[in-house]
Amino acid sequence: MDQTTGIALGSLVGGLWLFLLWLGIVIWVYRDIRDRTEDVFLRVLSVLLAVLFFPAFNLPGLLLYLLMRPRESLDEAYSRSLEQEALLREVGEGVMCYECRQPVEREFLFCPYCRTRLREPCPRCRRPLSLFWVLCPYCGAPKGAEALHYAREPSSLAEPSAQTEG
Repeated sequence: MDQTTGIALGSLVGGLWLFLLWLGIVIWVYRDIRDRTEDVFLRVLSVLLAVLFFPAFNLPGLLLYLLMRPRESLDEAYSRSLEQEALLREVGEGVMCYECRQPVEREFLFCPYCRTRLREPCPRCRRPLSLFWVLCPYCGAPKGAEALHYAREPSSLAEPSAQTEG
């Protein structure tokens, strides 16, 4: 083997190695950006940054990509949101809408997200009542048809023994 054949073989192996390095960086950038965003424009831009800087061994494109890529992956963002939701439930702010499962406050009569009726006001004290309660736990007023009669005579529940004797 003469010297020119060795140089040609060495440059071929070196060129193949640089090409595989470039291809590896492009594939890594594609896989990494796929895990970090669903934005198609950002995905294409990131891969193009890695592809276009071939003569400089991808270092400028790779550095630009590392500067502009999203900080966390989609899995990390989802895990963080699950942790935050679990913490909110532990704190006690975990009242949720029956229909859409969005967080709502205890005093809400309607869900502000899906307009589902969550509670109804007491006919007497106007405090929010659960749809499953039969009477108001704050003032004792019954719900439904009896509520109209009770609203006219507020003393009817206060002294039930006086009504039966008289």
